[in-house]
Amino acid sequence: MKKFTVVGAGLAGCEAAWQIAQSGYDVTLVEMKPLKHSPAHKTEYFAELVCSNSLKAARIESAAGLLKEEMFRLGSLCVPVARDCAVPAGGALAVDREVFAKTVTDKITSNPKINIEHRVYDKIEPEKDEILIIATGPLTDGALSDEIQKLCNNMLSFYDAAAPIVTAQSVDMNKAFGASRYDRGGEADYINCPFNKAEYESFIDELVHAEGAITHDFDVYEGCMPIEKLAKRGLDAPRFGPMKPVGLVDPNTGHRPWACVQLRRENDAGTMFNLVGFQTNLKFGEQKRVFSMIPGLENAEFVRYGVMHRNTFIDSPRVLNSDFSLRKNRNIFFAGQITGVEGYMESAASGIMAGKNAVLCAEGKDTVTLSELTMIGALSRYISDESVTDFQPMGANFGILPPIEPKIRDKKQRYAALAQRALKLIEP
Repeated sequence: MKKFTVVGAGLAGCEAAWQIAQSGYDVTLVEMKPLKHSPAHKTEYFAELVCSNSLKAARIESAAGLLKEEMFRLGSLCVPVARDCAVPAGGALAVDREVFAKTVTDKITSNPKINIEHRVYDKIEPEKDEILIIATGPLTDGALSDEIQKLCNNMLSFYDAAAPIVTAQSVDMNKAFGASRYDRGGEADYINCPFNKAEYESFIDELVHAEGAITHDFDVYEGCMPIEKLAKRGLDAPRFGPMKPVGLVDPNTGHRPWACVQLRRENDAGTMFNLVGFQTNLKFGEQKRVFSMIPGLENAEFVRYGVMHRNTFIDSPRVLNSDFSLRKNRNIFFAGQITGVEGYMESAASGIMAGKNAVLCAEGKDTVTLSELTMIGALSRYISDESVTDFQPMGANFGILPPIEPKIRDKKQRYAALAQRALKLIEP
């Protein structure tokens, strides 16, 4: 009888352990909290969300929505929990992060097939009959990071950023207004802080000259670009990025703003909102000073400032198979952002596949990789594609799926067709 061990109780580790337990096997889930916390983790819960509380778009005709539906059909733990503790967020699936993490933790700890060990895992020495899944996340450091480095020959690193959170009651709604882009969702889903041209240019000038918490330069995943680094690319860069005013009308003027900062509901009670796309590396005092220039946030109460933290991921195309197993040892699997999938749900999806394939491996059966026509299958192939030379993290997107033939020109129709094609391959 094979022994199963999963290291790390983030989203990927929880999904992996859940899949093994649902297959009828006992599994040990090793988690270092509460004995040790990473720089980004604050609670003792499993599946803690440390950056945004958004799990991206909910509609199936989007890449993120398709991914979640595929996961749901594969028996995901996290997707139904997220849907049950969702907070209003327009077309996105956002959750009350504490309720989400607590619910996942309760389900894991109450499962009789899952044995929890709270300890620091720092030596990769699996027993002969052990199947090991390493899902320690992008903040893996210390002795275990060194062990993975030796095991995988190469470890790449980048930096990730989290956005600030403010209290709803401290936002000046005489200047700000509630609305979702193109009227998608209710007025309570997002708060919008509109800029005129002069206000925007003054804000950008202060933003690009503000003092950062890390003084050396570094590479950062494009999807988590600090707002101040984006602003340094050009005056209009934020206005065509996270501050784009498209789809919004300021009721105070009757016109579209020159630029706009959106605040997204952080919890179900609607007492906290985070600044969408405002991941930052500025010093806390600078965040307070500069972000208080945002119309409506002059007296904002910051309950969490933005932070930067180091992320690591392995050079997966050189060391991993598409089933997430290690090429030189098929009894060792990796899952989560450490593999180079980018995003909460992408990490959880890799955990599902690693867990399922660990069971197949233990049973002496062939492991599986989903069709490249599915989002999960396409991501699995991306992280194991040896032709990729400059490997960088990748989140769900329709660009990694083979195109529809004949070509559909209308983007919405094309995305819907891609989603329908994928879901036909994963029956509920």
